[in-house]
This record gives sequence, C-alpha cells and structure tokens, in this order.
Amino acid sequence: MKEQLKTDFEKIQKVSSFSSKDVETKRFYLNKFIERGFPNRKLENWKFLDLDKIINKSINELSFYNDYSTTNKIDTSIFIDVLEHNKIIFINGRIEKIDFSYEDKNQIEISDDFKIDYKFDNNNSLIDLNKAFSNKYFKILIKKGYSIKKPLIIYHLTNEKMKSKNINLRLDFELEQNSSLKLIDFFSDITDTNFMNILYNFDIKKDSILKNYKIDKSFNKNIKYSYNNINQEKNSISETFIFSASSDYFKNEINCNLKGEYSSAFVNGIFSLKDNKQHEIRTSINHLVENTKSYQLIKSVLGENSKAVYQGRIYVDSIAQKTDGYQLSKAILLDETSEFNAKPELEIYADDVKCSHGSASGSLNENSIFYLMSRGLNYKESKELLINGFLLDVVEKITDVEIRNLIKNMIGLTE
Repeated sequence: MKEQLKTDFEKIQKVSSFSSKDVETKRFYLNKFIERGFPNRKLENWKFLDLDKIINKSINELSFYNDYSTTNKIDTSIFIDVLEHNKIIFINGRIEKIDFSYEDKNQIEISDDFKIDYKFDNNNSLIDLNKAFSNKYFKILIKKGYSIKKPLIIYHLTNEKMKSKNINLRLDFELEQNSSLKLIDFFSDITDTNFMNILYNFDIKKDSILKNYKIDKSFNKNIKYSYNNINQEKNSISETFIFSASSDYFKNEINCNLKGEYSSAFVNGIFSLKDNKQHEIRTSINHLVENTKSYQLIKSVLGENSKAVYQGRIYVDSIAQKTDGYQLSKAILLDETSEFNAKPELEIYADDVKCSHGSASGSLNENSIFYLMSRGLNYKESKELLINGFLLDVVEKITDVEIRNLIKNMIGLTE
C-alpha cells in the first residue's frame, strides 16, 4: 500500500493547481498517514471495529487516485422532491453543483480560493489521509443574523465509474453570530467496495444554531468514515441526528467543543442493521466553560450477523462548573448472531456538575408481543409495532417538524 499511496499522490499533483507549498504540506500529511496506516484494534478508539482489517478484507488493491477533470451526469431522480431545498452535489468525490437558489445571495459566501487551513488535527490518521488527498474543498459562510430559508441537502453519490477507490471530501462551515443552518447529508450509492473519508469542520458563533441530519438508507457495499468537528461559542446550539443503516461499514465520529457559556450540543442516532453490516457512532463532547449542556441518545435494532458500536465520551474541564451532561444507549438484538458494544465514558474535573450515562441491550419483550397478539395483531405486526415505538423516541427528538416528518417517512416509521 505504501508504494500505491506515493504513486497515486504524485499522479494527483501533476494535474492539480496547488502551490508548491501546499504540495509539500500535503506530502507531510501523506507521510504521517503512511507511518500510521489505517486504524486498527491496537487503538483504543478502534477496539471494536478494525478498519484496517475491514478494508483489507473487502477491497482488493485500494486506489487513491481519482480523475476530477471530467464532469459526471447528475441523476435528478435521486433528489428528495417532497422538500424544497438548496443543494450541494458530490459525485465520485467531485462537486458537480452548488445551488443556493432559495437564499439571499449576499447573505452566504462560498469560497474555494481561500488559504487552506492545515492546522486542524487530532492525531487521527484518517484526517491525515483526507488532508493529503482531498482535491478541493469549499468554505460556506452564513452571515451575521441570517437564518437559511430552506434546508441544504448535500448529496453524496457514486456511480459505476467507481471501483475500489478512496474518496476524500472536506467542507468547512462558519455560522456568524445569530445565524442558523439546517443541513441534511444524504448518501446514495450504486457502487461497491469504495472507501469514503469525509471531514466537516463547523465554527458556530454566538447565538447561532446548526442542525445536521445524516441519512444512510440506500443499500450498498461501501465503507464510510465521517468526522464532524464542531466548535461552539456562547449560547449556540448544535443538533446532530444520524440514521445509520445501509453501508457495509460506516463510522460517524462527532467531536464537539463547547467553548462558550450556555452552549448546548445534542446528538441522537439510530442503528438499523442486518446482513453483516457493521456501524459505529463515536462522540466526544468537551465541556470547556461553565454552564454548558449536552444530551445524547442512541438506539439500535440489530438483525442477523450485524454489529453496532457506540462510544460516547463526556469531558468536563476543571473550570466547567454547572455542566449538564446526559448520555444513554439502548439496543434490541433480533438475532443471536447480532452484537452491540457500548463504551460510555465520563471524564470530570469539576465538582458542581450533573452528568450521567447508561446502556442496556436485550431482545424484544415476549410478554409485550403476546399482549399485542391478544389484541388482534399477528406476530410480525407485533414486533414491528414495538420496534417502531422504540425508534420513534429518537426521531421525536428532532426539533424541526418538517425534517422530522421527512425522516419518519424516509425510514418507514409511523406514529
């Protein structure tokens, strides 16, 4: 793999427009990745799902070079047509369209020629890989006092051209004071055996609100990793919802830094897995000042040979008095071959805090099934009703009514 990485890196630089300084910086991160490689079980944060092993098993001769010079045809049939929305369309890792037609153009800035910020780092080899191979990334700025009128949907698409490829994407978002953004990540793949590596960086200024919804419901055999870094200032709110279901492997990682008083972070997620799928959510919520709040709820329904992992960490700095942190995970195992692993962590250095965590897993309650059958439902209908109620609890935490109803319909949940 080492020689493949170097060869593909040089191919990219020959056709890129990066400055010589940027190329050298990218080469620095390439060497950092080569030194450490893909994460494996030796690392505490990867002890349950070994990405290095999964890639070696699933993808034969992974290639890191993609040709971004040719455009890809946009298949409009995949658009979510029941919701008016703005669009960013990625196809095979290339941005094909950015459309903010519902917005006041002078309230949003989109930049692709700004100085590339390489300072963001957290000792993560996949971020090194992203910084070495990401072709081009954009920064989207929502200006002071502006609330986006319609949601932004980012379509992550692949087509038949992609096979055994690594795709690296990065987007930066800045929400200036008293602004808001509703963002939906929608994954739709018709290809197999690719590895997608996605990095988002959010700067949320005072009194601003970010709502981010991630939907993976289109069956595919790709491997995905998504990392969200969120920095929040005073009285800001971030809300993240994850529906994780259809890729062969998907790890969503959220790192949230609550840097301003009265800032809040909410992370809610659903695993709905079967057929050998392996998915993980890992969160790190860092309470760094007084009077901050976080809430996390993750629920899983796991079918045959599936595996889900939730690693949730709450960190409270010594000056972060009056912290309120809550974390809970629950799982229903529908088959004896399914597996759920939870690793809740509390790291607290302040003494005036309210923090809790919990985790539970088990099978469906047979007494509840019997009760529903006694009321006229058959066995299958009874199971579906119980699972519906179990998962609806998470979806109801979505604060935007329009998007909440959209997601209920998309994932087949009914009242």
